[in-house]
Parts: sequence; C-alpha cells; structure tokens
Amino acid sequence: MKIIPRDVPPRTAWALEQAGLHPLLARLYAARGVASADELDDGLARLLPPAGLRGAEAAARLLADAIAADRRICVVADYDCDGATACAVALRGLRLLGARHVQYLVPDRVTDGYGLTPPIAERVAATGADLLLTVDNGIASVEGVARARELGLSVLVTDHHLPGPELPAADVLVNPNQPGCDFASKSIAGVGVMFYVLLALRAELRARGAYDGRPAAGPTSSADGEARAAGKVAAPVQQPKLDVLLPLVALGTVADVVRLDANNRRLVAQGLRRIRAGAMPCGLAALFRAAGRRPEVATTFDFGFALGPRINAAGRLADMTLGIECLLTDDPGRADELAKLLDGINRERRDIEGGMREQAIRLAESLFGMQQAVEGQDRPVASMPAAISVFDPEFHEGVVGIVASRLKDRHHRPVFVFAASGAEGKSHELKGSGRSIPGFHLRDALDLVAKRHPGVLLRFGGHAMAAGCTIAREQFPVFERALAQVAAEWLDAATLTRRLETDGPIDREYLRVELVDTLHREVWGQGFAPPTFSDEVEVVSQRLVGEKHLSLKLRLAGQPVDGIWFGQTEPLPPRVRLAFRLDADEWQGVRRLRLMVEGAELPG
Repeated sequence: MKIIPRDVPPRTAWALEQAGLHPLLARLYAARGVASADELDDGLARLLPPAGLRGAEAAARLLADAIAADRRICVVADYDCDGATACAVALRGLRLLGARHVQYLVPDRVTDGYGLTPPIAERVAATGADLLLTVDNGIASVEGVARARELGLSVLVTDHHLPGPELPAADVLVNPNQPGCDFASKSIAGVGVMFYVLLALRAELRARGAYDGRPAAGPTSSADGEARAAGKVAAPVQQPKLDVLLPLVALGTVADVVRLDANNRRLVAQGLRRIRAGAMPCGLAALFRAAGRRPEVATTFDFGFALGPRINAAGRLADMTLGIECLLTDDPGRADELAKLLDGINRERRDIEGGMREQAIRLAESLFGMQQAVEGQDRPVASMPAAISVFDPEFHEGVVGIVASRLKDRHHRPVFVFAASGAEGKSHELKGSGRSIPGFHLRDALDLVAKRHPGVLLRFGGHAMAAGCTIAREQFPVFERALAQVAAEWLDAATLTRRLETDGPIDREYLRVELVDTLHREVWGQGFAPPTFSDEVEVVSQRLVGEKHLSLKLRLAGQPVDGIWFGQTEPLPPRVRLAFRLDADEWQGVRRLRLMVEGAELPG
C-alpha cells in the first residue's frame, strides 16, 4: 500500500478560511476541489433546475395527463436501496401531487432477475395499469418496454444507469446519461432522478393552474366538463411541499455509492438536515432505532453502513417489498415491526456473507497460487491475475455483490463473484456481480468480453465501478480468462498498487472529540472522501479483540490515543505510518477520541 497525501492549494484553503470556514474544514474542502465557499451553499435554490434533465418536462406532461384522466400508474422498482427509496419517493410524491391510483411492483432477484422484463410488463398489464413507470431501472429494458407497449401501456422510464447500444422505445426516457442530455450531475442516483421528475411534474401542474384555483389543462372527466360548463372552478389547492421526500432521496443517494458531486451533496445535506430535526417518515425513524443510531446526529455513515444495508438485505435474501413498505408506512407500530424484521434479515445476511467471504478468499488464493494476502498490507503475490473471478455452487446469489466488494478491497483487483441462479429452469446459469478499482471501467470491460467472445455473456450491465452479468455455467472458465486478459491489457503495475489518499498529518490541537462532531456534520461519501489522515505513530501496545480486530494503544504527535483496526489480525511494528479517521468512543458516559485505522504503509 502507498499512502499518498492530497495536495492542498494554499490560496484556496486560505480563501475558504477567510470566508468563515473552520481552518481544518477549509483545508479538507480545498483538497477536494472546492474553490469557493459559494460551492458549499447547500440551499434548495442552488439545486440544478429540472429543465436541464432531458425528458423531465415530457415526463411531467405525461404524468400530469395521467393524473387529470385518473389513470392507473404502476411503478416498477429495483431491488436495492436506491430502487426502494426511488419507489417510495415515486408513490409518496405522486400521491402528494394528486394521483389517486398508484401501486408498485418490484421484481424478485432470483425468479425475475433485474429490470423490466417482458414477464414483468405482462404482470403490470394484468393489474389494470395504464401507465408503467420504472425507477432506477429500464434504460436497458428494450424487450420489456416493447412488450409493455404491445400491451397498450404507456411507458415512462426513469433511470441513471449507463445505456446500451439500443435505447428502449418508451414514451419518455429520463436519464442523465442518455445521449443528448446535458444535465450536469451525471452521477445522480435513481432516487434523485425520480425526485427531479416530481419537481418537473409539480411545475407542470402549477402551470396548468392546479394550485391557484384555475381549471387544470389537459384531459378532463365528464364531471369536470359539466362543472366548467356551469362556470365552476376547483377550490384553491395549496402547492405540495416535496422537500418532505428529501430524507429518502439522501438515503438512496448515499446507499447507492454514487459520486457525491455538488448537486448530490446538496440533496444529501438537505435530507440530513430534516432527519436531524426529526422530520422524516416513521419508517426511517424505526430503522434508526433498529440500527441503534441516533437520528439527531445522523451522518452519511449511518446511511451507508446502518440503514442502507438493512433495506438492501430484504432484496438480497427475502422480498424488497418489506423494505419499500417500511419506507411507505405512516403507522409507527407497523414501521417498528418492519424495521425489526429487516434488522433480523440483515443479521442473516451478515452470517451468509461471512461464510461466503472466507470461501471466496480460499478459492482466489488456491486458484491463483497466491501467498497469504493481508488486508491493508503489501505482500509478495505469485501469479495473481489482473482480475479475479470466483464461483462456488454453495454461494448465495443475493450476497455475491458484497463478497465481490470485500475481495476487491482485499486484493485491489477487479473482482467478479458468481452463484448459481435460483430461478426455475435456470440452474444452468450463473449470476455474477462485479466490483472494480479506479482505472478499470467494469461495464466497458464486459462489453469488450462480449465482443471478443460472442455468446458467453447472456446479459450484462452496470457502471464503471460495479456491474452484473449472467453466463452459462460451462462458460465460467472462458469468462474468467477473458476478463483477466482485458484487465492485463488495461491495468499497469501502478494502477494495481493500492493507493490510499489521505489528508496528511493532523495538528495536535485538532486531536479532540469536538472535532469529530464537526467533521461528522459534513457530507462525505463516494467521490468526496471522508477525512482520512496519516502520520507516523508509536505502537505502545496491541491486542486482538473478537479474534479478528486489532485494538491499539498509540502515541501520535506525543499524545496517547486509542485506535482500532477492524479486520486486521497481523501485529504492527513498534513504529509505523498509519492512515486513520477520527472517531469517538464512549465508555461509562465519557467520550474519548479514537483512531479508526484504514491502512498501514509497511516496508516491502
């Protein structure tokens, strides 16, 4: 591992400090490319306008017409946290804006697979729906959209994933990554796209007079026509406030690990502000309780490592309907019941993941003749390929993505983990989930594998850093070699060396608990990394806790401080350069500073 301090433009840091920022925050923001305090304004007025999102205004007209005609809308969601929050935002938002007939359908990970497929379209049509609305999926559903249109459904696709060579023939497509879209926030999550569609819909309804007592334009019912003929107009309706949806938008955005660009940071900051003030759906409050977290001091860490995994667990091992219902209910008792159920499923997920992770590590090391690799350290490795693919018949397909992420972190290589499909009649297929490292675009790599080896990939899709695919079981060796070959061509030794960017040493005056709270109040995440510092420390003592974590007594800048390195079992030398985050540990009502170790730079 190489620990690399970030560059801090001194003039920018000084300007931010002069604008009133805490000196440490000024340094951190400058190192992350923030050039002025104006960029840190997280007010709603600073959000990018919906008009810049291609298709949003057309979607608003389609939905406004559907609401005016009292048509039935069915939302087709994805089975991860982004999809669940997007579904909840869609249903809550559409109902706020006057839709009376809104329902949802979420595919089963095992039996249905991902996205809007022809069978899903048929199930939607069977419900009597008139309009099919996808959230967090659909951009690759060419056949599913075609089938829905054949069945007489209007189709609105809202998605954020990268499109394939052919776009679906939907009535309207809303996706910042579709050709011709100039929306600046290409990293917006699926839940963010749906929120923007609702903003555009509210503007369209406002333009039609829905909120000022004037008759609304668009299709009308016979009763409306009679009322207008008699000279009657609707009573004034107060414009709904969509900011009540921002806690859900914030959760889905962080949990989907999209890049936190300026617009995404504003969405997350606004959601956190409302949660800390207690203004959130009761399902979110119940999830905080189930996770043992305090919403009044909520952080992005809570979204990514406490609430998000509990919702995701439903889609991995059970039915994402549980997660969506938890986010939709307004009954506190029902919310607590569902949150406890999700917490139990998440515990089961952790148990399954632990066993799979150990087996996947053994497979990787035995297949490739690797010497023992210790997370966070550099060790000699024999014949390690540039990309790793593993499969075991006992793997659970709902957890392959998490295990791939763990292997990627351990070996700093692109990784695919496969499990046998549990769908009826599909036992001959393997479903794989992949995670990548910076410098290796995973979806583009799959596209090249598909071109070089036609027929190997039955289906695939995803992003630069995460992707999924389906292959025939007998094609696993071909895929394994093909992906490793692409990685060998695209990745050099420098890219395959784990590099941990840090914010360098931290001044001794900032080694206090109050600074932990200051840092935690800010918005950090993917592409806007949480503060990680690095310095040489003296290891006073160390011991294993729980058989797999290293508890440390350290001396940093002459000051004694405790530390913990989760997942580390190898002892450290007496003096070592560590990368760490600041955290607080509470014992018997007393809070103390603690270092959360992220890695160590050891001699080769």
